[in-house]
Amino acid sequence: MDRVEEQRLIQQAQNGSDEAFATLYREHVQRIYRYIYYRTRDEQLAEDLTADVFTKVIEGLPRYIDKGKPFIAWLYRIAHARVVDHYRRQDRRPTATNVEDANLSITPDMDTDLVKSHASRILMEAISTLTVDQQQVIILRFIEGLPIEEVAQQLGKKGNAIKALQFRAVRSLGSYLERSGFDAESIMAGLF
Repeated sequence: MDRVEEQRLIQQAQNGSDEAFATLYREHVQRIYRYIYYRTRDEQLAEDLTADVFTKVIEGLPRYIDKGKPFIAWLYRIAHARVVDHYRRQDRRPTATNVEDANLSITPDMDTDLVKSHASRILMEAISTLTVDQQQVIILRFIEGLPIEEVAQQLGKKGNAIKALQFRAVRSLGSYLERSGFDAESIMAGLF
């Protein structure tokens, strides 16, 4: 969706159009869900917090003012605040999922799926050790696949700052994985 179309839909949604809001929701809900999921590592919690984000959007939309940044930047700020609020209420960090509770199905390429799932869990654990800014850059750049310029715009930073955060984050991830006894290069190559 281009900026002009997005601005038109925002205006219509602010004027009470449920259809315009539904279009904005459909356009952005998956990105917000993935952002929250990679911060919480919990599907149900990510669904709940995503719903909370869009509830906040409905409440705040009448006061939303376009400041030249994409609408998704505002949604990411709300999502970030919901995740932070959740952890403040819980007063804890996310914990790893118990492997015993995982539902595994038998598939012909089960080994591949299990290895990728294991690597994903290891990488998510490693990402949780990064600073909040580094986590945001890694999620937006590699999970969402956004270019540096868009990440910079959404986070209100310069492109060079995003490059520096990305460099430090990737280096920290590699160090964490190697200290934990994993082949950092193969894990990161398979998931990024």
